[in-house]
Amino acid sequence: HAYTHRGVDVDLRSRENNSAHRTREIDQKRLIVRRGQPFSITVQCNGSLPPKHHLDLVLHLGKRDEVEIKVQKVHGAGDKWWFNQQGAQDEMLLTLHSPADAIIGQYSLAVLLMSPDGRVLEKKDKMSFHLLYNPWCKDDVVYLPDETQLQEYIMNEEGIIYMGTWEYIKSIHWNYGQFEDYVMDICFEVLNNSNDALRDSQMDIEQRFDPVYVSRIITAMVNSNDDRGVLTGRWTEPYSDGVAPYRWTGSAPILRQWSKAGVRAVKYGQCWVFAAVACTVLRCLGIPTRLITNFSSAHDVDGNLSIDFLLDENLQPLESRGGRDSSWNFHCWVESWMRRDDLPKGNDGWQVLDPTPQELSDGVFCCGPCPVTAVREGNLGVKYDAPFVFAEVNADIIHWIVQRNGQRRKVLDQTTVGRNISTKSVYGDFRDDVTVQYKYPEGSKKEREVYEKAGRRVTDVLSDSSEPGRLQLSIKHAKPVFGTDFDVIIEVKNEGDQDAHVQLTMLATAVTYSSLYRGNCQKQTTTVMVPAHKVLRLRYDDYAQCVSDDHLIRVKAFVEAPGENEPLLTVTDIPLSRPDVFIQVPGKAFVREQVKASISFTNPLPVPLKGGVFTVEGAGLLSSTKIHVSGDISPGQTVSIVVSFSPMRTGVRKLLVDFDSDRLKDVKGVTTVVVRKKYRNIFWT
Repeated sequence: HAYTHRGVDVDLRSRENNSAHRTREIDQKRLIVRRGQPFSITVQCNGSLPPKHHLDLVLHLGKRDEVEIKVQKVHGAGDKWWFNQQGAQDEMLLTLHSPADAIIGQYSLAVLLMSPDGRVLEKKDKMSFHLLYNPWCKDDVVYLPDETQLQEYIMNEEGIIYMGTWEYIKSIHWNYGQFEDYVMDICFEVLNNSNDALRDSQMDIEQRFDPVYVSRIITAMVNSNDDRGVLTGRWTEPYSDGVAPYRWTGSAPILRQWSKAGVRAVKYGQCWVFAAVACTVLRCLGIPTRLITNFSSAHDVDGNLSIDFLLDENLQPLESRGGRDSSWNFHCWVESWMRRDDLPKGNDGWQVLDPTPQELSDGVFCCGPCPVTAVREGNLGVKYDAPFVFAEVNADIIHWIVQRNGQRRKVLDQTTVGRNISTKSVYGDFRDDVTVQYKYPEGSKKEREVYEKAGRRVTDVLSDSSEPGRLQLSIKHAKPVFGTDFDVIIEVKNEGDQDAHVQLTMLATAVTYSSLYRGNCQKQTTTVMVPAHKVLRLRYDDYAQCVSDDHLIRVKAFVEAPGENEPLLTVTDIPLSRPDVFIQVPGKAFVREQVKASISFTNPLPVPLKGGVFTVEGAGLLSSTKIHVSGDISPGQTVSIVVSFSPMRTGVRKLLVDFDSDRLKDVKGVTTVVVRKKYRNIFWT
């Protein structure tokens, strides 16, 4: 037992250390530091230290202290923990130095007062601190030299997620909230509940120095497919036993709900929700991360780098026949920054990590980390999952029409996969296009070389649709608003025989963003003389019954001409725009003082809305709050609510609002709130 004739008192100096380690936003009371950067604690002994007595420091990690680290007294080779001490009277300042590849996690610290003959005279233990990755430290593999990027990819709790279609890109604001109360603890809880951690806790903890290992665990743990993961995915209604994916506006409520329910999966997520939660966890642990949206994203199941769609003679998808290949209007993943020694030189640090459960990787639903440069260069042998990510941005799309006798006819398609790959700019709330980091320009010599290197079966180079005698087909439309009737114009042109008769089929269907078919809205087949303009009128009554929560109408135009070998198909997805939610926060906002926000919404539909509900949240402002609207909202009616809250942290903050009802969902609003410190005169009494 420790000999206790004198007390030892330790002060972890959390405020000063956390400030120096840029973790003050997480907590000011607990010690949270970043690896590879020293921090100081003070030790007080009652009375000065007797001659030849000395202090020892011991660290433990794990629930059952599986990993023990003795802190050396001399500066090692940089790969060991060590400390130095400066003494003054009965107080000592100890500076601890962690290696830049230290294990991240919760450490417990013991300070031992040792006699000259090596007996423990005093022991002060049960002190704990957290250690995170350090992207500010040159020797850490997550080191990112650009301070502007660090402010965005580690410190920014607000984000923008791009959605919609490649032609009509829309955005929603997201509250990552990586520094909200208890989020860091839940991030470590996510790691502690992985299959690896539950199977062999010590082995798992010892691997946590490596962000490749940790980030791969996180992509597996954000979905709940084969472990105690955070979110269950669902791409069709009903969502009544959970929260519909489009209702979420931030990650913290999801992580808290998972933790509170005893690590039971939260219902429901889709790709942007999975990616946003992964972004929160990775930023919180200290790995620079950004959310990426790929438009016209391919999901290649059989690995042949082509996406094959089978249609019947009425242009309806034949789901039951053949492959599960699909093309999504958009798909979200994250990129995290880390140097990797297992890669050839020339790979920069961005790695694709995709937590949406799509295909198995080493037997687990996770994807990545896959170097973005490997995708661009077609180096598909690189770990992890490079062929799958390559196909997401590069696969060919081929439509086949299956005739009644079972024969297939190949259809020319002008769609390109992997367009307008987007992320939020580090300079503000606008879009950065990062497509060139994933692929060489379409049609360039370099692009063809990459495809051949990737071992792609290069599909017949599709003949250029502007050759003489070739038909051209295009679909045009204004930007329609959900709730209105609108027109779609189909144009058929021909460079050669101007008076040819062709058969034109126009089909409008409702689909989800992941291309699930939801029902027919309108269909016409007609013989037209080229050149022709045909108008397809879509009425609210036609599409209201079957339109998905993504508010997408897919229009297919199909032309067959006598004498032409191959028919021609053009597909356009038309997003129906939604109204706005208006938010006003009058006056100035001060920390811990009540603020009122007025929120209003007007029903634009020709029918009443039932079951209206507003969800309000904002990092540092208030945690997720639901407000139900009583009664129906009739056509043209405006509903207004007032929300009161007391901001918890200073700085530029975003207040996010989502409105949902039975017929109109996923209506978003956002406003900026600047929270100031309150200065008061202090009178001494």
